[in-house]
Amino acid sequence: MTDVKWIRPAEKRDLARIAEIEIFNYRLYFYPIFREDAYYFRELQVPEKAKEYESLLDSLWVYDDGAVKGFMMAQAGQLIKLFVEPVLHSRGIGAALLVYAIDSLQIHYLWALEKNERAIAFYRRHGFCLTDQKRLEEDTEEYLIRLERQ
Repeated sequence: MTDVKWIRPAEKRDLARIAEIEIFNYRLYFYPIFREDAYYFRELQVPEKAKEYESLLDSLWVYDDGAVKGFMMAQAGQLIKLFVEPVLHSRGIGAALLVYAIDSLQIHYLWALEKNERAIAFYRRHGFCLTDQKRLEEDTEEYLIRLERQ
């Protein structure tokens, strides 16, 4: 398993890389579900996404072993986002971020897109359980499902 020693609070200099990682993942994993060309290929751009994150630095952490390879956003016991550079999946980076979130940030729940089976399986492998709570993803007809740490 990858070591959590590479995890640190995000800095302003990380924001473009964070945005890039998120956008790559959104296009790869969420575009096939939502099929919104205007959003995924016109609106979703690195400079704008990086700017959005400027006011959220206190809730962002990165996995940085010399290069930022993943990040997470967490607030008040909730894991809001966790993304790893797609070409680096299955190398323990996401697991390290999640272990850090649980142990150091006391994360105990998150919401995942119900159709994102890969993410749900990942969280379940790390001790999160599906609940009966669902809600619509904003401005869509897709559901998010709540997972909680037992």
